[in-house]
Amino acid sequence: MLLRELRRRDPDAREAMDDPACDEAALARTYARFDLVNAVVSGRRAVYRRWVRPRLRAGGVVRLLDVGTGGADLPRRLLRWAADGELRVVAIDPDPRAIAFARSLPPLPGLELRQAMTGDLVAARERFDVVLSNHVLHHLTGAELGAILADSEALLSPGGVAVHGDIARSPLAFAAFAAGTLPFEPTLLRGTFIRADGLASIRRSHTAAELARALPTGWAVRRSTPFRYELVRHSP
Repeated sequence: MLLRELRRRDPDAREAMDDPACDEAALARTYARFDLVNAVVSGRRAVYRRWVRPRLRAGGVVRLLDVGTGGADLPRRLLRWAADGELRVVAIDPDPRAIAFARSLPPLPGLELRQAMTGDLVAARERFDVVLSNHVLHHLTGAELGAILADSEALLSPGGVAVHGDIARSPLAFAAFAAGTLPFEPTLLRGTFIRADGLASIRRSHTAAELARALPTGWAVRRSTPFRYELVRHSP
């Protein structure tokens, strides 16, 4: 029954980690496991190769914004891979718990962590060569999605690119995540929100076709892996 219901997005599905009153120890364990889980599901190496590395190879300092960074596993990986040039990352999240966890990790040169929203950076007239997010869009209302796309455009330097990657909802994605995480629930994922929240995320997520019908002018949907899409905007 649930697999048939996945034909329509469920905006009322709730993720435990979004609850301000959720268990803090479980939340910290969830942030700590994101690096491992995202290595499998987020396509982050492809993000680096396609969107970041070419700009590094062009020379100069590349300034990158990571929106909704969570435990900052994505920017930390990008910085470690950035042997082709000089990368500077600003990683933002409005949740103080996420920023507190990210700041508890060993400092990494080139990484700046801020508790902020994209609108704060627009107001400060900041600019970036690359604006990224990973698994953020499904958390947003329609109005919030529109705002983050508008802010991304405003934050881009000339020639920059915004890339917002997320899960593409489908019965197959739901079944694959459910089956793939089940053996690890008693071990690697024990005491985390990853399996339950991941399944809720898929129910909340959009399909590429749904977003293509609603995107502002200048944005395009790019399908990446079978269960992912990217919203892409190039700045002139």
